[in-house]
Amino acid sequence: MSNKSQRRWRTSVPKQICARQLRQTQTLAESQLWEQLRGRRLDGWKFRRQHPVDRFIVDFYCAEQRLVVEVDGSIHAEAEQAAYDLERSAILQAAGYRVIRFSNEQICSEMPVVLQTLRAALGRQ
Repeated sequence: MSNKSQRRWRTSVPKQICARQLRQTQTLAESQLWEQLRGRRLDGWKFRRQHPVDRFIVDFYCAEQRLVVEVDGSIHAEAEQAAYDLERSAILQAAGYRVIRFSNEQICSEMPVVLQTLRAALGRQ
């Protein structure tokens, strides 16, 4: 599906405000990944951060590839949060999005591997 043929959805004002607040309070790992993605730094792909997608606000989103990138802190290891994350990923995947998750630790200590994984995902549709 080309970028031009994607349907543009209106985002509610409260969700826009929430996304803006999340952008202002990003974690260290999110900040480090954003430095690698912003301004089309990753092979020319455009990413948005803390962007509304479907009914969620995702950490990073590449609209051209319908690729969602989530950064998981330690809270995501807890059973209840892990179950929510699985459900959220399933909903996004059912809506046609691809979801990749990285832990804070992966981003902070294995950035070359993270970027290689993203390049591989962006190279295929």
